[in-house]
Amino acid sequence: MPTDFRSPAPPASAPAAAPVKAPRGPTRRARRGLKNPLPALVLLLFTVFFVLPVIWLLLAATKTDDQLVHANPLSFGSWHALRANWDALTGYQSDAIMLWLRNSALYTFLALLITLVVVIPAGYALALTEFPGRHALLVATLVVMLMPSATLVVPLFLEMNALHLIGSMWSVILPYSFYPFGVYLAYIYFSTAIPRSLLEAARLDGCSEFGTFRRVALPLAMPVVALVGFFSFVANWTNYFLPYVLLPQDDQFPVQVGLGTLLDSVPQFNPTVGTLSVERPELALATLLAITPVLVVFLFSQRFLVAGMLAGATKD
Repeated sequence: MPTDFRSPAPPASAPAAAPVKAPRGPTRRARRGLKNPLPALVLLLFTVFFVLPVIWLLLAATKTDDQLVHANPLSFGSWHALRANWDALTGYQSDAIMLWLRNSALYTFLALLITLVVVIPAGYALALTEFPGRHALLVATLVVMLMPSATLVVPLFLEMNALHLIGSMWSVILPYSFYPFGVYLAYIYFSTAIPRSLLEAARLDGCSEFGTFRRVALPLAMPVVALVGFFSFVANWTNYFLPYVLLPQDDQFPVQVGLGTLLDSVPQFNPTVGTLSVERPELALATLLAITPVLVVFLFSQRFLVAGMLAGATKD
């Protein structure tokens, strides 16, 4: 018989064992959150120190003075108490709160207009043009920007007195219009976010320096215009010390100085107050009226604020 010389077939290999799945643990995001509790702690502190007082202020305007002292601090009072507080507040000195709000709006918006007309070209000139004394002017701008505003009140008072402007609205508007921080913001923007080649091309096409600024640089600078405008508006609206020193008459006060007058009329803070007393819920309502314009401006301009703050952060 013929012999089969074929080698025997190799034994079949055993099937590979299925990989053992590790027990599912926390996700990477969860592990990261457990390892770094700092963001949660910061948000908690922000809530305690900033959000809760605002919530308390909103609810305080809906209470009577007795409820404000003895009731739960975060409880809602009543719409009737809110209306009573509104009537009492608007009846104080023949609706003085509305007069103070109108004064604040007048001073702030006139100063804002002058600020934008002066600050944006000044930042452009410091960043993109050469002239004698440019470096010294930039250093002076930075020094004044870093000085506390209270240190300038006495020199400004002497200057306004020499110009015979004490007691007029211009004694507040003109110092408001001097805004070195806005000059610095515009300087940084024009130095980093505007390509010099674009400006050179405009000059080669026959544009003057002013035409280059108006037709090329200014349309590209709308984010920083909004940023400077917002910061200037907030600084002017919340300024207390300067109008308190320069404006002697009650009917000239902005709302911030008016709040100080209301505070002096609260019996719990000033026991010598006479018949023109103000309750604490009315003071809380006046404070809400004073901060509402800033909140409204912020909500409508936040998109431009983000664009202005991020302008020049990256380069192509």
